[in-house]
Amino acid sequence: MRKSLLIATVAITAAVFAGAAGAQDKAKAPRDGGRGLIGVERAKIVPMPPGFQVLASEIEGPVFADRNGMTLYKWQLKALRNGSAGERKNEPACYDVKTTETAGLMSPYPPGLVLPELDTRPACTDVWKPVYADANAQTVDKWTVLARKDGTKQWAYDGFALYTSVLDKVPGEVAAAPKKARGDSPSYREAVKPPSDVPPGFDVATTTKGRLLVTTSQQSVYMFDGDATQKTKCVGECTQTWKPILAPSVGQVTEGWTIVERSPGVNQWAFRGRPLYVNVLDREPRSQEGSDVPGWHNVYTQLAPPPPKDFTTQVSSSGEVLADATGKTIYRYACADDSVDQLNCDHPTETQVYRFGMCGAGDPERCLQTFPYVLAGKDAQSLSQSWTVVWIDPKTGRYAAPNAAGALKVWAYLQRPVYTYAGDKRPGDINADGFGEFRGLRNGFKAFWLRDDFYNGAG
Repeated sequence: MRKSLLIATVAITAAVFAGAAGAQDKAKAPRDGGRGLIGVERAKIVPMPPGFQVLASEIEGPVFADRNGMTLYKWQLKALRNGSAGERKNEPACYDVKTTETAGLMSPYPPGLVLPELDTRPACTDVWKPVYADANAQTVDKWTVLARKDGTKQWAYDGFALYTSVLDKVPGEVAAAPKKARGDSPSYREAVKPPSDVPPGFDVATTTKGRLLVTTSQQSVYMFDGDATQKTKCVGECTQTWKPILAPSVGQVTEGWTIVERSPGVNQWAFRGRPLYVNVLDREPRSQEGSDVPGWHNVYTQLAPPPPKDFTTQVSSSGEVLADATGKTIYRYACADDSVDQLNCDHPTETQVYRFGMCGAGDPERCLQTFPYVLAGKDAQSLSQSWTVVWIDPKTGRYAAPNAAGALKVWAYLQRPVYTYAGDKRPGDINADGFGEFRGLRNGFKAFWLRDDFYNGAG
């Protein structure tokens, strides 16, 4: 038996000690009050070298792209448990060398363990294509040219080398960056973005519901149904809970942003005609708790594409989750192998050894019973770049030809199939949230959070 098969066994051990981590002991029944203002997020105009552009992506908002519209990514250095992975500023580290062993950066994998499927394993540059620069390319603002150790030149933004992903097929797609690098997660690649076109003091955060408007301190921004366009009715006692976001008397106003005069000499920011507030009772950054109050709503610079129409929203012990038509919680699988190049292993074009090890001790049939795919109907069609219908061979976990014998027609989010969990018995159960290594962040399953009031799973 090849050493690489040991990985499946180790994965199962990890699943045992982390599998029940998602069962929360706090109860809350929030109402679904979040909504956005229709529109597409705007980016600030920034200098760019010839051949680059800014495109509107569905999930990440405005992103930088090459001349073909392919999203640009960076691989920023991240400290892991037993070392670091990623790239330092001005130091490209992704080359055409195939990694064959684990790096020992994320226990329980020791360094030197042979990686699976070495005969088909790609090198870093096979899946992350360097954005090469011409010999006469010149620095433009934050855009610089780096020298690679093979003698070629590569574009960088803010010091970090730039790449495109082989997963992105159409302009503005961000299929290569569906995860957030936090906590015990690996060093994931991130889409590179221009600054959002918001006034000083504001920021925008990516959530599963859309691009959430927040302050620079990550407080959620709210609007009030009782306000009229360019006129606020939240005064007096109302402002003890809902603090108006004050604007300067003289300031540059960008498109979509205006200033409302609350009283003589006191100005308040408004976005798309609606005055803006923060909720002093919010307990967590990027909170949605204020939207539980009738008439109050989070503000989004743009909304995420909607899921399939027969999907539902369910209230769990920790917030709201996306669920299938029967109310069963939907899960996403995340994986990056413990190599120095931290390649993904959660996509149908990539090795399925880790997922099979995690959900079925290496047995695809057991995986189908434990984490069944969310099947798409006979007439179902892809809805957007984010929500698509794909065909999967359940024996291999790879893409299959449409209507091929034994193939399943399933729903996918950012090209990756979504699942339910056999251990969930009632709508709102989240028994598999965090099933895997380090709460499912390195190799495992996470609930599709729409709102997580206690562990910030949606932000």
